[in-house]
Amino acid sequence: MNKGALHLQKMKPIKRGLVIIYHGNGKGKTTAAIGMLIRAIGHGYRAAYLQFLKNSVSGETKFLSKISEVLFYPGGAGFVGIMGDKKSLDEHRKKAKETLKFASKILQEGNYYIVVLDEINCALSLGLLDLEEVLQTINSRKENVNVVLTGCTAPDKLIEIADIVTEMVKVKHIYDQGYLAKIGVDF
Repeated sequence: MNKGALHLQKMKPIKRGLVIIYHGNGKGKTTAAIGMLIRAIGHGYRAAYLQFLKNSVSGETKFLSKISEVLFYPGGAGFVGIMGDKKSLDEHRKKAKETLKFASKILQEGNYYIVVLDEINCALSLGLLDLEEVLQTINSRKENVNVVLTGCTAPDKLIEIADIVTEMVKVKHIYDQGYLAKIGVDF
């Protein structure tokens, strides 16, 4: 038996919910979170997907809103400062805070095995949310709930409490050549 297999035999299952972060400047953060959500549904668990920035223009929004096994909450006021956004930061902040309040409610109820908080890291970096309120929301969840946070760069305090952190790193992107985001690829 190889050392890797022996190591796996000594590992024990974890029963509590995990905090998982997908962040960085590369593509795939939301996609990875949705993959986890699909995996959980495939095993018969309930899942929730809450958006902090995006709205009806994103492909995942259009898809997930049709899946009956997913509680879909399009809480964001849309992209902030890009793609024709004309809303004030105050309007974006108000919608982000409403979404965090809803997230707190469902995390404390514990009825969902996995809860994705999409683009919450970006909402933090844009100053739409208070880090201490986000930490309190995550820490007050029921013990069985797995929570996935996506977007930009996660603050160090979030990384400290997380169980799994994956950083997506951009090596090359069409943005660098002056092209806009592509429908069905980037959103």
